[in-house]
Amino acid sequence: MEIIDAIILGIIQGLTEFLPVSSSGHLELGKAILGESKMPAEGLMFTVVVHFATALSTIVVFRKDIAQILKGLFKFQWNEEAQFVSKIVLSMIPAAIVGVVFAEELETLFEGQIVFVGCMLVLTAILLYLADKAKFTNQPVTFGQALIIGISQAIAILPGISRSGATISTSVLLGIDKGKAARFSFLMVVPLILGKIAKDILDGGLSLETEGIGYLSAGFVAAFVAGIIACTWMIKLVKNSKLSYFSIYCLIVGVIAIIAGLYL
Repeated sequence: MEIIDAIILGIIQGLTEFLPVSSSGHLELGKAILGESKMPAEGLMFTVVVHFATALSTIVVFRKDIAQILKGLFKFQWNEEAQFVSKIVLSMIPAAIVGVVFAEELETLFEGQIVFVGCMLVLTAILLYLADKAKFTNQPVTFGQALIIGISQAIAILPGISRSGATISTSVLLGIDKGKAARFSFLMVVPLILGKIAKDILDGGLSLETEGIGYLSAGFVAAFVAGIIACTWMIKLVKNSKLSYFSIYCLIVGVIAIIAGLYL
């Protein structure tokens, strides 16, 4: 992998992890455009590195919220912070189950399935359009809603369905305040990303060659910087009901991907 390719894929990951356009779908499209030869045996290591970068960017953007949550947890009371963490844990269960039970089946969907990715991007476009039309509320996330949002996150494991788009759209359609929906959506994915990274490391499937440090570092920095920008921007966009722009984008890219997959 060349440095420039690593930077491009890192930026794609950093932007699309937070912007509701599907990071997994865009990475698949990016690999299709750049060519599979650009993703060598160290491809898994690269994926882990850029995902860690986006998790770190989330922690940086929400550092005050995370500090407040940790402070509340150490009071060892059933307070607002303890309840919030419990809802995060509850929301993780569906995706964790799907990721473990259907791991092999999911891998087949990440092997150049451009038409499938296009169809899922169209579905993401529909979700974003519906969410953008939802009314403003001031409702927090309940435990029941956290589980439903977690189910939407599990479905978003499919390439082409935006995780942030699915979880934020689901939250807003459930009547949750848009700002609280974005905060919950971004914080709920951090434990999952870190857990997935730990699993990959424990499985022993990662390999690091000395000559690969350059492109891994470039990808990490690109994903981290792009992630901070995208996360901060997305919070403002959700609050200001600007999801329709991404709905149009996903629809266009999805249709192009379907046509390309069928006829090119």
